[in-house]
Amino acid sequence: MKDYYYFLGISGDASEEDIKKAYRKLSLKYHPDKNENDDFFAARFREIQEAYETLSDKGRRYTYYQNLESHQKSFRYNIPPSIKTFTSNKVHAKKGEEIIISWQTQNADVVKVLPFGLEKTYGERTFKITEFKDGKFQLLLHATNSLLHKTVVQGITITEVFESEGEKFRDQAEELFRSQPKTAANPHGRPKIMRILIGVAMLILAVYFLIKNFSR
Repeated sequence: MKDYYYFLGISGDASEEDIKKAYRKLSLKYHPDKNENDDFFAARFREIQEAYETLSDKGRRYTYYQNLESHQKSFRYNIPPSIKTFTSNKVHAKKGEEIIISWQTQNADVVKVLPFGLEKTYGERTFKITEFKDGKFQLLLHATNSLLHKTVVQGITITEVFESEGEKFRDQAEELFRSQPKTAANPHGRPKIMRILIGVAMLILAVYFLIKNFSR
């Protein structure tokens, strides 16, 4: 049975306003028009709509809650969740190369494959990696037993390979000049090359003043 509260990221005692806010936020994020009509986003969008239509109606919400509670109690939720398999057909890949992952879980009512999102308790997914971070792409499988509040996690790391050393050098050079995510240490999202140059300039100034003080 689908957990609509989980789909919207809200608790069982969420108010009507909480439900509306969650729906608006997620419907914008997963709307197919904003995601090139990707099947995954289209499926998530339908689930979000289905969850909102049920939980925003008081009568339907009450009936759903009773059914969900009964389902959770009757299911084998006294057994912790586990991951039987989580595999990828490749652990080394180039950008744009097709990857196939498959998974199978047990005793879990909520399953996520990150960075994609909610999935079935078992399945297969095909995708292409468009961006690596520091030469790696991380996949995480979360299997949760919501009644026991227990989650198990398993990861797969896919490393980037290049056609040639020239391609690798070009990719590393592009990374130096690419804007970075804004963080506390880098509030303006400056490219790595700017931070390196600023660091070098500060080092030169420090050495200059140090030499100047010793020469007095």
